[in-house]
Amino acid sequence: MSPTFDLLLKGGAVATPAGIQVADIGVSGGRIRAIGTLGAASAGEVVDATGLHVLPGVIDTQVHFREPGLEQKEDLETGSLAAVMGGVTGVFEMPNTIPQTTSAAALADKVARATARMHCDFAFYVGGTHDNVKDLPELERLPGAAGIKVFIGSSTGSLLVADDNGVRNILKVIRRRAAFHCEDEPRLQERKPLRVPGDASSHPVWRDEIAALTATRRLVTLARETGARVHVLHVTSAEEMEFLADARDVASVEVTPHHLTMAAPECYERLGTLAQMNPPVRGARHRDALWAALASGVVDVLGSDHAPHTLEEKAKPYPESPSGMTGVQTTVPLMLDHVAAGRLTLERFVDLTSAGPARLFGIAGKGRIAVGYDADFTVVDLKRRATITAAWIASRAKWTPYDGKEVTGWPVGTFVRGRKVMWEGELTGPASGAPIRFLETLAPQD
Repeated sequence: MSPTFDLLLKGGAVATPAGIQVADIGVSGGRIRAIGTLGAASAGEVVDATGLHVLPGVIDTQVHFREPGLEQKEDLETGSLAAVMGGVTGVFEMPNTIPQTTSAAALADKVARATARMHCDFAFYVGGTHDNVKDLPELERLPGAAGIKVFIGSSTGSLLVADDNGVRNILKVIRRRAAFHCEDEPRLQERKPLRVPGDASSHPVWRDEIAALTATRRLVTLARETGARVHVLHVTSAEEMEFLADARDVASVEVTPHHLTMAAPECYERLGTLAQMNPPVRGARHRDALWAALASGVVDVLGSDHAPHTLEEKAKPYPESPSGMTGVQTTVPLMLDHVAAGRLTLERFVDLTSAGPARLFGIAGKGRIAVGYDADFTVVDLKRRATITAAWIASRAKWTPYDGKEVTGWPVGTFVRGRKVMWEGELTGPASGAPIRFLETLAPQD
């Protein structure tokens, strides 16, 4: 008897752990049930993927969807819509909302808001502070928790643990890998006078590479002292990458598409405050070092650091303008364009966006196209030439620093646990997002 599936993807070039091979994929109950030549099979839905590449669902481990409290910039529904429109199937969302995600009640509220309302699957970071240290061992194990996030340097919002003793106390009590924004707060405060009113190009002068390196060095020292695992977010400098290459025992490394794609001073001359991020986009020397670290394997994952603000807010003169840009929807086309240009392989892209996140954070059932795994797929056309436009952006912010940029490579379809949620730029199903599960916090199954 020929097999019957809920969904059959036919004839795509499938990125499996064994390599890229033309194959069919049979899906039932939200999971992959068969990979191979399934010509005799039938299914409730058949999708012809001939000429397309079927990648493991892209997992973006750093987004800010701004809900609750800042919904004028973004909310969980609009942010996740932007995600799936860009081929992203799962996200880790950050805690600097209003109220901050620093308690069990705040986390439960976010999970409740997101369930069956977000279009992609999700997990939420819990903010580590001086005040909730004793609660962190419980908080990091709650359903829907991605782990603990700590700001060593100030950024958007008021979450800040600037002192070594505060960071040490957090690392001593947690067991999961914690994520850190590394900029040295005393140096940031000392250098504030270097900001030039009306000139966003002074942003990387103020928040310089020494501020980043100093904080990263402090973090690695504390991680080794406490035996903790740490994840350094949005690394921006050559000096940090050189240091982190010798810290693989405790530290994992994230880079972002904007730090790989833009360079100062050109981006500030062209975009002004639209290029303003924390930590900043730096000069070409640093960008080249990020690519070298990516090629050598120092970089573990790619995160968008999607951090939307309204255009009205971004139009304020620097430094009154907030730092942040949209990014979750443009990660896949931007990075596929880098693939087309020969800067990285498609296999490396897969490792940075699916296998890498699953490996680092112990994601259960996601991160690869293999039998038994969740049927999360990012279907792409590597040859399609298209132009990124602000009109395409689904984020409530409705803008992108890449407006008008031509790329080669485009997201064609997004599948979340076997449900086709986006195809050819159209939303194709209702929101069905659910909490991502983690190996370290699996609950007993009924």
